[in-house]
Amino acid sequence: MEVNKLIFVTRIFLLFLGLTSTLAHGQGTKVGYYSTKCPKAESIVRSTVESHFKTNPRIAPGILRMHFHDCFVRGCDASILIEGSNTEKTAVPNRAIPGYNVIDDAKKQLEAACPGVVSCADIIALAARDSVVVTKGINWNVPTGRRDGRVSIASEAGDLPGPNESVFNQTRKFKNINLSVQNLVTLVGGHTIGTAACGLVTGRLYNVNSSNGADPSIDPTFVPTLRALCPQNGGSSNRVDLDTGSGSRFDNSYFNNLSKRRGILTSDQLLWTDPSTKGFVLQYLRSATSFNFEFAKSMVKMSKVGVLTGTQGEIRKVCTAIN
Repeated sequence: MEVNKLIFVTRIFLLFLGLTSTLAHGQGTKVGYYSTKCPKAESIVRSTVESHFKTNPRIAPGILRMHFHDCFVRGCDASILIEGSNTEKTAVPNRAIPGYNVIDDAKKQLEAACPGVVSCADIIALAARDSVVVTKGINWNVPTGRRDGRVSIASEAGDLPGPNESVFNQTRKFKNINLSVQNLVTLVGGHTIGTAACGLVTGRLYNVNSSNGADPSIDPTFVPTLRALCPQNGGSSNRVDLDTGSGSRFDNSYFNNLSKRRGILTSDQLLWTDPSTKGFVLQYLRSATSFNFEFAKSMVKMSKVGVLTGTQGEIRKVCTAIN
């Protein structure tokens, strides 16, 4: 039995490496792209994330969200970082994301070490992985070699999935960038870390046509807890963990909360009740290993969306402005 178990674990490990390698070499990106061009690139990004995380843990889910938001609009080209009127960064979903300063700090250090070599888009992708690692989550190989885009338009942030969207709409938006229903459930599982502003939650807690005045999809025994965190009058800027009981640790408890009807956002809780997504929720709440494996795969797949390589785009000297 022990031999068979060892063989199984080995096969899973080799499969993971093979999938990472296959995905990583798509569209001109590859693992270890900077190994000779800028050997310390990944370690500089990692140490910067770790340093900032010690003083502000909110940067970890913030950077993970930043990568997600960047890739959904014009692909993974760091267009979310460009400052100016009517840029993606000014759009409502992007204004208050924690962690922009971490990317700027890493870029400054990289320009000192390897001027004009490491793209802002790659910094985001690497920092997203490192943000999962510092919250006790899985590690994976990140394909690099992206270049930065030159266009950033606020209105295009409307392509992002919203906190109250149906599974149908979420699925459609993921499909638009070649991500599957399983990718949807897996990547939304990133909500295992981070918080939501009460302004996104109070609509589910008060004056709803139900016996207790709250969204009937919420576990009624959980409603008082949420109301204490998010009072009806005032407190809209208060924050609540997206994964109750484990909001600072990357694990699979988020899916267990969905099964208990303790999802914080409407869009999250719907993953439990929709037939197209419930099976994946069950899979992940039963196996942290399965979730970790699929999350790494999905992150690599997402990180290839709309990637600019070769002579496309540019390598920005400063992430907030085009050259």
